[in-house]
Amino acid sequence: MAASAMIKPWKKARIGLYSVGLRAYWDQFPGLRERLIEYGRFVEKKVSAWADVYNYGLVDTEGEGRKAGEWLNERNVDLVLCHAATYSTGSTVLPVHQINKAPVVFLNLQPTDRINYGQSTTGEWLAHCGACPVPEFANAFNRAGIPFRVVNGLLGMDYTPAISLTNEVTHERKEAVRAWREIEEWVRAAAVPRTLQHSRFGFLGNTYGGMLDMYSDFTMIQTQTGLHVEVLEMCDLDRMLRNVTPQDVKAKLEEVRQMFEISGDSPSDPIARKPTDEQMEWACKVAAAQERLVREYDLDALSYYYHGAPGGDYEKLQGGFIVGHSLLTARGIPCSGEGDLKTAVAMKICDILGTGGSFSEIVVVDYVDEAILLGHDGPFHIAISEGKPILRGMGLYHGKRGTGVSVEAKVKAGPVTTLNVTQTGDGKLKLIISEGESTNGPIMKIGNTQTPVKFRKHPDDYMTQWFAEAPTHHCAMSIGHNASLFRKVGELMKTVHVIL
Repeated sequence: MAASAMIKPWKKARIGLYSVGLRAYWDQFPGLRERLIEYGRFVEKKVSAWADVYNYGLVDTEGEGRKAGEWLNERNVDLVLCHAATYSTGSTVLPVHQINKAPVVFLNLQPTDRINYGQSTTGEWLAHCGACPVPEFANAFNRAGIPFRVVNGLLGMDYTPAISLTNEVTHERKEAVRAWREIEEWVRAAAVPRTLQHSRFGFLGNTYGGMLDMYSDFTMIQTQTGLHVEVLEMCDLDRMLRNVTPQDVKAKLEEVRQMFEISGDSPSDPIARKPTDEQMEWACKVAAAQERLVREYDLDALSYYYHGAPGGDYEKLQGGFIVGHSLLTARGIPCSGEGDLKTAVAMKICDILGTGGSFSEIVVVDYVDEAILLGHDGPFHIAISEGKPILRGMGLYHGKRGTGVSVEAKVKAGPVTTLNVTQTGDGKLKLIISEGESTNGPIMKIGNTQTPVKFRKHPDDYMTQWFAEAPTHHCAMSIGHNASLFRKVGELMKTVHVIL
């Protein structure tokens, strides 16, 4: 989905950066200090593609380390990259992170793939010995109880500095590609806790009665993610509905026709039929009201469920939810049904990372294709759809009240990753991560979203492993293989996480 269509863009991470060295070297080896600063600027430029970067520069004494720690605190950074540019003592680096508490990643990025053995000087070697101090940093941080991560590889420059005695064009080597993929994931992952800490999640109505896995304490959610839960009433949405104009409905209908294919009758299910004009107009009126609600309450996500009294106004109102919530999900406001707040968090994580995040649960197992169909009766993430999603009129919503328009669609074929946010017995959030492949297998024509997914194990073996982790029965489906990325999110959120 184009960034211009987003209702509320996520927040960029604030990344701190500094390079390390030993002050005694500068007078001994002219040009070395400036060369290392140039490497630091190269790192800054690369990282700036994904985040706001605050580059302190060179830290070469313990006193400079303390200054850097205070400077990074003033910039309120989410993550610090320490570029191990040459040898430096542990006493230079440790004070930075005793003062600044943001997570740290050491970058052991060698500028060359092979030193020029025949012509190298001591100064030339020192420009390439960034790995030398990293064991010392690791030891000091371990003894200080400060967590750290290390990325090893090549710096990946596309030119060679004039001072160099060897080839430093390494951007196409696998060691550079792999290292920068890791760095990008750390930087993108850092945007998740920052965005969640500034997010407002609407909770409209209640949780589907009896779904015990989905009940959660709003205070627990806030203490572990930083997000605020705004409790909303159906009368808030009804108030928005009363202000929707015919022009609003017309504009929303045009948006719907651009994004969806309007179905005929289902060839198999008598309750799934071509939407009537009345159903379409109502769905669009409700969608316009839903967008008004999101904007008035400044929401970043929404979890909802309400059945309403039979024949009542609110029963009719909730019957029009799915189309509007699908439109919102595609525009950066993930909407989770049945009052599943934890899955709204999973969907928002996927959304912040630009990987989609469609509301899903197990539909059925296809043992012939050895695939598990994942989907729901709504909402759906239109931006990751295989072709145009189909709208069908529903004579009823299974297990719920009312009638309306529902979405029939599948996530585009290719690599996918499911993200489940569950809650453990001690009240802690937990991420369950699974990579698989969305296939071109068949789906039912019943007005529900369904995506056949082949995981890396036989469905029975996978489900045995999955269920043992005590998941919430919903999950968010994202496009791409994102396990490494989601794992980093778990680490930065200090949340238990498991990859199946």
